[in-house]
Amino acid sequence: MSKLYLVATPIGNLEDLTFRATRILGEVPLIAAEDTRTTRKLLNHYDIHTELTAYHDHNKKKAAPALLEHLENHDLALVSDAGTPAINDPGFNLVQAAVKAGHEVIPVPGPSAPVAALSASGIAPDSFLYLGYLPRKTAARQALLREVTDLPWTLVFLETPHRLVESLGDCQTILGDREIAVARELTKLHEEIFRGTISSAGEHFQAQGSRGEITLVIAGKESGEIWPESRLVAGIQRGLASAESSPSQLAKSLARESGWPRSQIYDLMQELDRD
Repeated sequence: MSKLYLVATPIGNLEDLTFRATRILGEVPLIAAEDTRTTRKLLNHYDIHTELTAYHDHNKKKAAPALLEHLENHDLALVSDAGTPAINDPGFNLVQAAVKAGHEVIPVPGPSAPVAALSASGIAPDSFLYLGYLPRKTAARQALLREVTDLPWTLVFLETPHRLVESLGDCQTILGDREIAVARELTKLHEEIFRGTISSAGEHFQAQGSRGEITLVIAGKESGEIWPESRLVAGIQRGLASAESSPSQLAKSLARESGWPRSQIYDLMQELDRD
């Protein structure tokens, strides 16, 4: 069975393409690229002449069958415009289809803007939650931020320049004035990593403006002790027995007190209810 290689490509600096990625891109008979023009520039830089075909959000349903047919007899490399394929791009759909069809899917690691930003942020990287792009619409964005406000984990988002200041305002209002790193144009000539509070970041980018790809790394909610599961279970049982609040209100209250995510508290509630 042929192989689907997920090849990470530079997010800015062309020197970040790995030796392994260079070899594979030169050896496979076909590369599926999010934007063939962008990928051709990269291939030309490394004197690679492999055939390219387009696979992007607008043609993925039409292009996928031909790529799966190709995989029946030949290897295929998948690349995005920049970074690691299948992360915030339509490559995920092709990966799913390839796995379902029984093909071997092989990651070829390399650049990733969220991981690069997290590593350089100065904010705790050991436990983090990556949520992709913040929603475009204000109501949806605020709703998402409310869902994660009680979580103790570092939060990682992508954002666009024209929404950055407004999103930072929502983050400050809902999450509080937490520690943040705003990473812009990583690995490129005008790379910038702003570190400070959310309010100071808002002031900075309101005054300076922003351009390029942006990653936000925001500290999780500070909490003292995170309860052991036995203590949380006891708290759930007491809360349910008292019937003083709805399950939703109880989960929200316990998430704030215990440091546990609300979703996991709901799962425990369901388990207790089944038992």
